[in-house]
Amino acid sequence: MIDHTTLKAILEETLIRVTKDLEQIASLDEHTGDWVAVPDTTELSDADENSEADGVEEWNERQATLSQLETLYRNTRRALAKITDGTFGTCEVCTEVIEPERLSVMPTARTCKNHMDDERTLSL
Repeated sequence: MIDHTTLKAILEETLIRVTKDLEQIASLDEHTGDWVAVPDTTELSDADENSEADGVEEWNERQATLSQLETLYRNTRRALAKITDGTFGTCEVCTEVIEPERLSVMPTARTCKNHMDDERTLSL
């Protein structure tokens, strides 16, 4: 049996944490719902002759982090919406029940164990 109350609390805490992390590196585009990376303005020193290369490297790291956080953000919001509409814990591929032990480890899981490999191909 899936304990929706506990998983909902975990998901809500995750959403708060992920949103704070996203706000540190990106801004939310209200029209598209997408997060857009913003440059780091904390270090504006030109003392290092490699500052341009460092800036590019930092930007690439920011983009990679943004991608991971945005996926977690979307999956967390989706899981919370599913709890609300009563579809939480149902595999999006085969519509069977997602194993409770899978959900206890990954409350944002969208598929059962049999379709884990298919999860990354699902639309955002």
